[in-house]
Amino acid sequence: MAATKRMNTAEALVEGLIANGIGTLYALPGVQNDPFFDALFHAQDRLRVVHTRHEQATGYMALGAAMATGQPQAMCVVPGPGFLNAASALATAYSGNAPVLAILGQVPLHEIGRNTGALHEIVGQSEILRTVTKWSSLVRAPGEVPALVAEAFRQMRSGRPRPAGLEVPMDIWQRTAAIAPQHAAEPIAPPPVDEDAVEEAAKLLGKAERPLILVGGGAHGAREAVRTIAEALTAPVMAFRMGRGVMDSRHPLDCTLPVGHRFWAEADVVLMVGTRAQNPLMSWGVDSDLKIIRVDIDAEEMTRHGLPTVGLHGDAAPILAALADRIGRHNRARPGRAEHVAQVKAEVMGRLADRLAPQLAYVRAIREALPENGVFVDELTQVSYVARITLPVYRPRTFLASGLQGTLGWGFATALGAKVALGDSAPVLSVNGDGGFMFNVQELATAVHHRIPVVAVVFNDRAYGNVRAMQKHNFGNRLIASELTNPDFVRLAESFGAQGLRARTPEELRAAIERGFATTDGPTLIEVPVGEMPSPWGFIKLPQVRPAKRN
Repeated sequence: MAATKRMNTAEALVEGLIANGIGTLYALPGVQNDPFFDALFHAQDRLRVVHTRHEQATGYMALGAAMATGQPQAMCVVPGPGFLNAASALATAYSGNAPVLAILGQVPLHEIGRNTGALHEIVGQSEILRTVTKWSSLVRAPGEVPALVAEAFRQMRSGRPRPAGLEVPMDIWQRTAAIAPQHAAEPIAPPPVDEDAVEEAAKLLGKAERPLILVGGGAHGAREAVRTIAEALTAPVMAFRMGRGVMDSRHPLDCTLPVGHRFWAEADVVLMVGTRAQNPLMSWGVDSDLKIIRVDIDAEEMTRHGLPTVGLHGDAAPILAALADRIGRHNRARPGRAEHVAQVKAEVMGRLADRLAPQLAYVRAIREALPENGVFVDELTQVSYVARITLPVYRPRTFLASGLQGTLGWGFATALGAKVALGDSAPVLSVNGDGGFMFNVQELATAVHHRIPVVAVVFNDRAYGNVRAMQKHNFGNRLIASELTNPDFVRLAESFGAQGLRARTPEELRAAIERGFATTDGPTLIEVPVGEMPSPWGFIKLPQVRPAKRN
């Protein structure tokens, strides 16, 4: 039996994090967590602390690190307002399937729920935490720490990856107990591959005339099998936000949302891998002529919009590997299919080029400056909207998006976390609007302090541009609460000690990004003054193309 060591709750939690592979903690200290930070001080050679200027950034940085690596990350904030400030990041991590461990302080154990007026006390913190995590628990004694830490990481590494939470009351941190050495938690094994269902799916796909594949974030680990199946079937592979990079954009079968919309209208069998498929299933229409095969680790997701023709519950990688092996036994020839796919792609992308020329010019400049392994962090701004459907993406986890949350202001801090996690292995680009960037502008100080060389582009139209455009075009130009007063972003960056640049054309932006990537000791902020741009929504909010679903 391994020897135990007497330690307090804080020390035990630090050891648990290290044992589970956490090398960086994103945090903002405060009185309820002081003993924990003292324990972190003594473990600095094994666990780095990156402190931020606002609690929301601790969550976003952990989120960015988790999305860029696919591995669990950790954050720590004080209870009450600190937790609530970070909650938007946890909500985004929950919807975006990111394994983020939230370590939260709590009021003294005996005061929880008594409303005594303890500092930072809020009603129902534990209940609120449960709404933005997959699993959470309250630490009541130091001896509980190893089991609770192990369960938190087991939950994050098993099934659908989502955040977990641990709350520690301030009077529990310094209590001691004999603690055994901790080890990395083993994930719960996924369900075994259902060979009969794989055979049924292979027959359906093999006999299909016009197969289509949809991929989401759950397909990143099954990239090679997706490509193999797509090539065998000559099936276009559609991704929107979370699944970009599963298929290399240079592959002739890769397509984005508006192209996939065209193929959805004609498809007879659709293979959905690790995706909610929200737009197709809720907006584009489903009828009895369409056979749907779903592959998902989340059993609940499988039947959210009705029963699929074939459901394959489990890890996408082994399921698709088995499916790829079997399709050849049933596959048919599809003469002219490759040419048809190319024709549809060219037609739709040509329409995009005609109608969204200003944004596309910037997207092309960004792609030219961003190395193949570079990470693009999406935001709620016009150029990013168009990037979702036009930016070539070559590798998994190099297009980071906030998914269904659409979290305005998430981008810059998320990019910082991605860069910390990736280190020198990949450059990271954050593309923002002026409205969203100012949500986390204070994290320029974090980037400078910790020498994080992220390049942040701010497209400055002096407005919440999307809101203003809707007010202008849908509400008779009655503008309210949408126009902004901004600083000089170049001077602002320089005042923090960052490099500040300005680009007025796509060509200047490309050169500025390249200059920013050449700077390795801190952040670069590039302001791009712009005016109103054409609306991309006609290519994103797409209409029904099949009859309504029949009951």
